[in-house]
Amino acid sequence: MEIILLEKIENVGTIGDRVKVKSGYARNFLIPKGKATLATPDNIAKFESIRAELEQKAAAELTEAQARASKLDGVVLRITAQAGSEGKLFGSVGPIDIAGALETRGIEVERSEIRMADGPLRVLGEHTVELHFHTDVDVELSVIVETGEGEHEVLVAQQAKAAAEAAEAEAAAAKAAAEAAEHVEADADKDTE
Repeated sequence: MEIILLEKIENVGTIGDRVKVKSGYARNFLIPKGKATLATPDNIAKFESIRAELEQKAAAELTEAQARASKLDGVVLRITAQAGSEGKLFGSVGPIDIAGALETRGIEVERSEIRMADGPLRVLGEHTVELHFHTDVDVELSVIVETGEGEHEVLVAQQAKAAAEAAEAEAAAAKAAAEAAEHVEADADKDTE
């Protein structure tokens, strides 16, 4: 199906391009969303009359997206979550949580603009999330998932205690092995006498 694009579409084309796409994509997505129109002679003439207006609108949207992206320059987002001793979260941090954390900083971001390639965040640490404001404007946001201050100290204490217990167990096993070796030697000496 041949259509005329009314706005820039990623991996398809830019404003005014006449492209062929699958009919389902055109009928179910592009045309109902106002992103394209059928390439009929009447629609081609209509498009040419409003082309400058559409290009001006697209330029304004791009400028707005770039302004929004500049607000996020150097922003590091910290989100607190509960986690187990191995650093795995009880639950996950998803687009809703990230949008809410940005909103508390006065930055408006829609959930649909947040792209998480690996899915929701499920472990503590620093992660990179992509924000997609426009077909030409993507921003990488650094998100640090950490436990609350009190929880962090408890987590570190639990890890230290587990390491100490493991070292004690290893020392006890080494001592038992040494004693067993002494007994074997003593039994071997008795057998030779």
